[in-house]
Amino acid sequence: MKKKSILNLIKYYSEENDAGFRSEAYEIAKDFDKSGDYQLAEYIMALMSNANTFVPQMNESDSALFEKIESSGDSLWLPDSVTQDILGIVHAVAHKAGINKFLFQGSPGTGKTEAVKQLSRILNRDIYMVDFAAVIDSKLGQTQKNISSLFKEINNFVHPENVIILFDEIDAIALDRTNTNDLREMGRATSSMLKGMDYMDERVVLVATTNLYEHFDKALIRRFDSVIDFNRYTKGDLMSIAEEFLNKFLVKFKLASKDIRLFRKIIGLMEPIPYPGDLKNLIRTAVAFSDPDDGMDYFRRLYYAVNGKQPQNLKELKSQKFTIREIEILSRIPRSTVARELKESMDE
Repeated sequence: MKKKSILNLIKYYSEENDAGFRSEAYEIAKDFDKSGDYQLAEYIMALMSNANTFVPQMNESDSALFEKIESSGDSLWLPDSVTQDILGIVHAVAHKAGINKFLFQGSPGTGKTEAVKQLSRILNRDIYMVDFAAVIDSKLGQTQKNISSLFKEINNFVHPENVIILFDEIDAIALDRTNTNDLREMGRATSSMLKGMDYMDERVVLVATTNLYEHFDKALIRRFDSVIDFNRYTKGDLMSIAEEFLNKFLVKFKLASKDIRLFRKIIGLMEPIPYPGDLKNLIRTAVAFSDPDDGMDYFRRLYYAVNGKQPQNLKELKSQKFTIREIEILSRIPRSTVARELKESMDE
């Protein structure tokens, strides 16, 4: 064994740098294995794979700072540009290039957290979401200590290659230190976060999400290997996603009536069209609460949700580019009556 390896072990132990300690121990085991001392190599590897290391390794039930959440098997509709970025993450992680820290930024409802769940499924990794309620403490200096403990536990997972750490809505501790009320306390907390990220085990994938990117601490942004912007939906993207949601919920609630042109006109009345999270809730509620004996009722409910009023004003419906047949569906007024009243209003 090289003298340098012994010095590194002592150094990492004194710094409480478990990731470095473990990495050096694995290298030592490899050296013994190459030299033919297989038993000693296996003994070192056995020590490093159980709780007999100098800091106990972490299992999922050991910490109050994490909550294990399930990955998602549902379809996730994202703009092509974002999808390509997610595939880039998969590619980078698979090649073990030391690219393992990612920041997902975007407005609420853009699919940031759901994208993490999809990433978990693709990479076949478990997600452990950090409970910031347990991390942030009102006592002076305690938040800093909690963050330090948090990263020690991250570096002590038994199988770090199977883990994604999710800092969902990291804004609570990552906002610009110059814009906080308690500069020193938040400065210490952010500094502890910076240090933790610098020494984090590269086999762990860390994903943080934020919808306040413009206020994010710049030093912390630089710690991430990549920042992915989820605000890249076009109107066409959102319209296509809306149709996917409609098809899904019509099948779920066993409604057969569908008029995509009418549906697109109603959705198009919104300016701007909401991001997928809000769009999904809007369509799901309209379909779920509709009259099961009236296959067109969900159109009226959707119109009401979009406009805040019932579709009864024929002139307004006409101005919104609905056809006479579509006005009949929305207002439940016979087509002949709609045509006559619209003609009379034009003659006035």
